[in-house]
Amino acid sequence: MKQINRRSFLQSTLLTTAATTLMPLPRSWAQVAGANDTIRVAVVGFGGRGGNHIDAFSTMSGVRVVALCDADQRILDAGAKRLADKGNPVKAYLDVRKLLEDKEVDAIATATPNHWHSLLVVWACQAGKDVYVEKPVSHNVWEGRQAVAAARKYNRIVQAGTQGRSNEGLREALDWVRAGNLGKIKVARGLCYKRRASIGKVSGPQPIPEGIDYDLWCGPALKLPLMRQRLHYDWHWVWNTGNGDIGNQGIHQMDVARWALGKGELSPRILSVGGRFGYIDDGETPNTQFAIHDYGDALLIFEVRGLPSGAPEPTAAQETGQKVREEMDKYRGQSIGHVIECENGYLTGTTVYDNDGKEIRKFNARGENDHFANFIKAMRSRNVADLKSDILEGHLSSALCHTSNISYRLGQKADPGSIKQALEAHPAGLETFERFQAHLARHKIDLNLDKAALGAFLEMDPATERFRGNDAANALLTRPYRAPFIVPEIV
Repeated sequence: MKQINRRSFLQSTLLTTAATTLMPLPRSWAQVAGANDTIRVAVVGFGGRGGNHIDAFSTMSGVRVVALCDADQRILDAGAKRLADKGNPVKAYLDVRKLLEDKEVDAIATATPNHWHSLLVVWACQAGKDVYVEKPVSHNVWEGRQAVAAARKYNRIVQAGTQGRSNEGLREALDWVRAGNLGKIKVARGLCYKRRASIGKVSGPQPIPEGIDYDLWCGPALKLPLMRQRLHYDWHWVWNTGNGDIGNQGIHQMDVARWALGKGELSPRILSVGGRFGYIDDGETPNTQFAIHDYGDALLIFEVRGLPSGAPEPTAAQETGQKVREEMDKYRGQSIGHVIECENGYLTGTTVYDNDGKEIRKFNARGENDHFANFIKAMRSRNVADLKSDILEGHLSSALCHTSNISYRLGQKADPGSIKQALEAHPAGLETFERFQAHLARHKIDLNLDKAALGAFLEMDPATERFRGNDAANALLTRPYRAPFIVPEIV
């Protein structure tokens, strides 16, 4: 795409100033919004979380939603009508490439399926636009790094949608813990205990829902037959488009755990255990999983549980997580969250406890809903440091999810004894597996019969973000791309 450089833009402006004194010239995509300019935002992909993007930017002073884009015509039409009915007519695009040519758009906010995220960041940066990109920022490790490279090369403001970073109370709590007030951090733990029902089982390819441009919907992903009941949302649970719950809900808690450890790189050692238990359906990703990231001086452990904690047919109370909270009582009721375990106590949420469970200190959680506003603030200042969750932070936390899944995908079925033996060097990992096993046993799942996958033990070079001596694992750091939706080697 041809870029407009600063010199040619200024020359053009000088030549046309006299002719435009009575009619404002539309702001070029090579310009940046000043402190008093209206920032014009387009929202791409809004069948779910993108609706929150529309609402947030529509209510901000000095910001206007000027365009919408979605590969589902019905969603697109409904969104455009809703804004028009509120007195805010917008342009509607089915194809994001046409939107990115629109010089009256300063930034895009995207909540498409995961497989589109990094390519949209690269393309938008090349088009001179800033980006708010939902989590995870990538579908695989390599393309996430390409998104970072594009943001830096084109001097764009790119915010990752891990809004916990805008929680000032959490920031204060983590600073307090890292200052050594509880002693050394031993384990940073993320938890995603969230009921996920079966997505059903189909007997053959399903028709693409009416109004959807399936070629555009697939974009960089392989254009495969639809082998599930629902196209929307259930894409999370197949590898071609999603990353399972560790890359869906879990990315938020993975990000907080890495933030707590202060690690600005990927972990050098990774091991994951899991499986899809409790039902046979068209889902591919694990619904019960844990991953261990060994940084040498501390562990980052993440846990996913998609089954209810009680009987296979849960009561309403179990659906809300009551039994899960009972199980995790030692962590003060955390079912979706983080636990930062230290020598002399632990932090859960924004509350600190000693090792006997006595509350020591509580920080006031606040500001998480200001994440969109933080993006706009950084757009105006043009200072990446003003971002609470720059694309680099989003990439690193997303990549931890991906490397967890790579270990799992390369694993082999193993009996509980073999898994315990593999975890002998990590008591915290062994304790995690024992709770994992007990949880499944309550569902009458015997891991001696329905075995879990013991993931491949992986070693990574954090500097190159490639695995050491494992070609199969390195192959999963990227994916085959489908023309013309290709993440470029050189951004």
